[in-house]
Amino acid sequence: MATRTILTLPDPRLRLVSKPVAKVDAEIRKLVEDMFETMYGAPGIGLAAVQVGVPKRVVTTDLAKKDEPKNPKVYINPELLWASEERAAYEEGCLSIPEYYEEVERPAHVKVRYTDLDGNEQEIEANGLLATCLQHEIDHLNGVLFIDHISKLKRSRVIKKFAKAARRETEEAE
Repeated sequence: MATRTILTLPDPRLRLVSKPVAKVDAEIRKLVEDMFETMYGAPGIGLAAVQVGVPKRVVTTDLAKKDEPKNPKVYINPELLWASEERAAYEEGCLSIPEYYEEVERPAHVKVRYTDLDGNEQEIEANGLLATCLQHEIDHLNGVLFIDHISKLKRSRVIKKFAKAARRETEEAE
């Protein structure tokens, strides 16, 4: 297992549309292990492979609270089959947009089809935090960030802030 570097805004790779995984092999299993180590170390509750620079349709999640046993889940090639008209708002954050949180409204209930680590197709119906997390991570696989769901003004402020910070880092490194 290895911790991988999490890409942060304004890295253009975060906007890549991830490619489907053809088969679950040793390379995918290693990627999943690294993603869990990276996600837990961050710490976060969800991570898409594209966030660690691998544009493949792989997502890891663990919604267990600090005092609960870990509950790692893997979703390979996740696909949103259905979303409710009922909406729910959650304050979202993102490991690729550190220390920025904003309320985002999404469908309250979803149905997702995915492949598990054994290569079996599964379906899950989710609501609450899991529904939000799955939608957030599937968005990543499609090159969409949670800030794309907030007002244009707030989004442009966040993008400017992270672009400025990235320029500062580049200048300091030179």
